[in-house]
Amino acid sequence: MITQVNDGYVKTEKEHGITTLEFFHPQGNSLPGKMLETLAQAIHSEGVNPGTKVIILRSAGEKIFCSGASFDELENIKTAEEGYQFFSGYGKVINAMRKAPQFIIARVHGKTVGGGVGLAAAADYAIAVEGADIKLSELGAGFGPFVIGPAVQRKIGLSSFTQLTIDANMWRSGDWARRKGLYAELHPEVSGMEDSIERLSFTLSQSNPEAMRELKKVFWKGTEDWDELLKERASISGRLILSDYSRNFIQKFRSKSKVS
Repeated sequence: MITQVNDGYVKTEKEHGITTLEFFHPQGNSLPGKMLETLAQAIHSEGVNPGTKVIILRSAGEKIFCSGASFDELENIKTAEEGYQFFSGYGKVINAMRKAPQFIIARVHGKTVGGGVGLAAAADYAIAVEGADIKLSELGAGFGPFVIGPAVQRKIGLSSFTQLTIDANMWRSGDWARRKGLYAELHPEVSGMEDSIERLSFTLSQSNPEAMRELKKVFWKGTEDWDELLKERASISGRLILSDYSRNFIQKFRSKSKVS
């Protein structure tokens, strides 16, 4: 099943208890608000589907897993409420991933920025290929990774999250991300990544769903307040995106994009 979202889509494929959710947007697999809403709904639907034993989250294309927020949409935010509504979309996706009783495997095939790092962090097990470098660019854009922050910090620790957040223009290698715990595996070739995802997803599809459900509760213990926490964080981002810093950054970014 394919759900068209503006110029992109969210696609759901099911086979032998394994559900693959794939998202795509022509602008570097960025995530407009409607894409976030559709993705959150798809994850929730599979979470309550007893036929789904494991979920694979992936994006289309070859070079970029996810470039984060849609700058077209950021440019059009005019009020704090509109900003809140946009950024809360990330909270909805993360909370849907957190609450799904199935394990979620993220397939990270290329570079990922901002919200894309949040998706990888919210997955229960991320498998990547070399070249899947990461960056949290939000501070450079005048705000910060407030909504995705709890998920990233939970996975890689406060010190590493701090480093990513403060040096917002520096790419960290896939190996850095693996050593810090964001990626469970990092493969030299795409074929190796694919083989590992196929092996693990098949194994999990044959495992006891009740045992996996109880394990996921253990893994995510201490996040019960995230429904409200991520809303609070979305309010902060929604306010800061209206700052002169963010407005100027977006204008410069858009000008460069038009020239190139």
